[in-house]
Amino acid sequence: MIGAREIEAFQRDGAVVLRGVFADWVDVMAAGIDRNMADPGPYASENAVTEGRFFDDYCNWQRIGEFERVVRESPAAELAARAMRSRRVQFFHDHVLVKEPGTPKPTPWHQDGPYYFVEGAQTVSMWIPLDPVREASLRLIAGSHRWPGMVRPVSWADDSDFYDADQQWIAVPDPDSDVDRFSVLEWDMDPGDAVLFDFRTVHGARGNRTGQRRRALSLRWVGDDARYVERPGRTSPPFPGHGMTPGQRLREDWFPVIRELPDAG
Repeated sequence: MIGAREIEAFQRDGAVVLRGVFADWVDVMAAGIDRNMADPGPYASENAVTEGRFFDDYCNWQRIGEFERVVRESPAAELAARAMRSRRVQFFHDHVLVKEPGTPKPTPWHQDGPYYFVEGAQTVSMWIPLDPVREASLRLIAGSHRWPGMVRPVSWADDSDFYDADQQWIAVPDPDSDVDRFSVLEWDMDPGDAVLFDFRTVHGARGNRTGQRRRALSLRWVGDDARYVERPGRTSPPFPGHGMTPGQRLREDWFPVIRELPDAG
C-alpha cells in the first residue's frame, strides 16, 4: 500500500508514485469513464484543442455508480489518510481527464489550490492512469507545495487569467527553459499506478502524440486542517449554493467523511 518511505517522499516533495495500488479497480474506473463520456455532466469541457481531443469533466461521483464505488470501497481514502498524515479524510471531488491519440496540447503548469475554495496543508490529489503512460505523462515540480505564494491560475483553453481580480500571484513557471532551477518529477506508469500530490504542488502534463488513448481518473481529498476560503471569483469546481463561510470545515453532507483513523499514523 503506502509505507513510511513513500509518506516521507510525499511530505518532502509534494508528490509520490505508488505502484499497482488501484490495479484491481482499473476496469471499474474505465467503465465509469465510458459512462461519463457518453453522458457528460454540466462541467464537461473539450479544452479548445485544434488537434485530437482533450476531454475533462468533474463532480460526477454521485451519479456514476462506478465512481462512487471507487470513492467508498477502494483503498483511496486510506491512502489519502496515510499520505496526508490526517486522522480524518473527506472526499472533495472526482475529475476525468482523457487525451485521445494525436492530441499535442499539453496541460499547462498550475497548482490545483488556487482554483479551489479550500486551503490547508493536508490535501491530496490522486492521478490514476487507465492506460500505459510513457510519453503523455504527468509532471510535477518537487517542493513547490512549500513555495511562499500561489501560482497565477489560468484558463486551460487560452492561458488567460482565471480570475478577473487584482491579486498577488507567482508567475506561471516554465521548468523546461530553466532546468537548473526546478526539479521535475515524472514517471512511466501502468494502469492502476497512482501519483499522489498536494493541492499546492505545481504540475502539468505532456500532450498525447502517441497512437493510444490516455485516460486518467483523479480523486481529490482533504484532511484535518482543510478549511473553506473565499477566492476572488467563481472557483473550479464552483459548487453553487454551498453556504459555507471562511474558516469552516467543508460541509459533510456535500463532502463526506469516508475514512477516519484512530490516529494520524
